[in-house]
Amino acid sequence: MAMVGLFWISEESVYVGAEPAGAASGVRLSRDGVAAPGIGEGRFWTWDEVVRIETHDVAVRSGARRLAAMAFDAALVAVTGDGVLPPAFCVDVVTAEETVRADVFAAVAGGIYLSSEYELSTTLLQRLADGTADIADLLAWGRDHAAEGTPPREEREALLRKWAGA
Repeated sequence: MAMVGLFWISEESVYVGAEPAGAASGVRLSRDGVAAPGIGEGRFWTWDEVVRIETHDVAVRSGARRLAAMAFDAALVAVTGDGVLPPAFCVDVVTAEETVRADVFAAVAGGIYLSSEYELSTTLLQRLADGTADIADLLAWGRDHAAEGTPPREEREALLRKWAGA
């Protein structure tokens, strides 16, 4: 699995945030549409139904502030011995009829995203929703590269720019 921006990408799946485990909610993107497992009995919308995909409450920092926050969190865990789950954020799937909110866990180490990757990711989400980007590009990359793990920052940003057409 690999993390690229807000996306958790495996050889078979693309999630916004981390892949959900058990009954946790999540947002999965596929060729067929958008699924929200863990919301009631699970929800699904085709890409034609989706108007927008929006994120809320995402922890975003500059590179230096992100490192400082991660160092503080690591020191806190070392002192208290109390590990915590990664922070959650919200993803709204908006259709003409409804807005469904799913809570997802951050996929990035430390739970804090770089502002550049966040901006590119939200652009890509909107382009996926309006049909001007194709999830098949992320899925193809996942099949070929996800097993290698998360690429370096420059490569992640280049991928997001390519996928978003930015």
